[in-house]
Amino acid sequence: MTGTAHPRADDPARGTLDKAADENFPVAPFFLPRAWRDDLMAVYGYARLVDDIGDGDLAPGGADARHLGVGPEQAGDRLALLDAFETDLRRVFDLSGDAPRHPLLRALRPAVARRSLTPEPFLGLIAANRQDQLVRRYETYGDLLAYCELSANPVGRLVLGITGTASPERLRRSDAVCTGLQIVEHLQDVAEDLARDRIYLPAEDMKRFHITEADLAAPTAGASVRALIAYEAQRARALLDEGIGLVGSVDGRLRLLLAGFVGGGRAALAAIAAAGHDVLPEPPRATRPRLLREVWTVLRRARREG
Repeated sequence: MTGTAHPRADDPARGTLDKAADENFPVAPFFLPRAWRDDLMAVYGYARLVDDIGDGDLAPGGADARHLGVGPEQAGDRLALLDAFETDLRRVFDLSGDAPRHPLLRALRPAVARRSLTPEPFLGLIAANRQDQLVRRYETYGDLLAYCELSANPVGRLVLGITGTASPERLRRSDAVCTGLQIVEHLQDVAEDLARDRIYLPAEDMKRFHITEADLAAPTAGASVRALIAYEAQRARALLDEGIGLVGSVDGRLRLLLAGFVGGGRAALAAIAAAGHDVLPEPPRATRPRLLREVWTVLRRARREG
């Protein structure tokens, strides 16, 4: 997960939304229609908050727990908070019932109504964060992909839902891109995740490259760790390449938005490569010029292959 300073305790919703600037890709850029931007930020606020609950990164002071009706004695219980969050989410979809308690979920309600969004993608994100409390290692790449199906792919599906452009082929390509972006984030945050007692590098791959958990805790990566990161980065790049066809299948501002997602992942991979695939000292982050170059590359390839 992206490391970010805690938001202000008196305005947890604003602080959660402010984290959008730290993502690998533009969340709701200025060039989109205002209605799209508002709905994308509502979805982002939801996704960011559920991740913050799962990671224990909520603002100090317990405001989020109070909004969700969780008492002080359970304010540090992530599973209890996720259960309360799901209960509040149900209120978003019950348009004839009580309004949601949390301000970010109240902000989500109009977007759900306008775009006829379904609960499943939102519930998937909660399920992923529940899984994070119970599963801290992944044996196979297939296991990791199944986790990304919950933790990442719902976001792309929601973007297509908000923009009214979902189709079976676009959903398939979107899932690939979102999984690729999730893997890239895992590669950037190996050290940070390990500090949370989580490893998203498949155990079967660690064994193949003769890597132990102690190797991941070192100040800098040895040759074997760098080789593993390069191997997983190539997998992520292949997934992101599915985004070329996705970008080429849409027009106008949506094409630029989706190119931003794909280009953001490619730029992050370039930063990892520029660091010699040593992700342990600090998470490699893409520069803005590199991001713009990658977005342009994606747009050019989509036009040529489309």
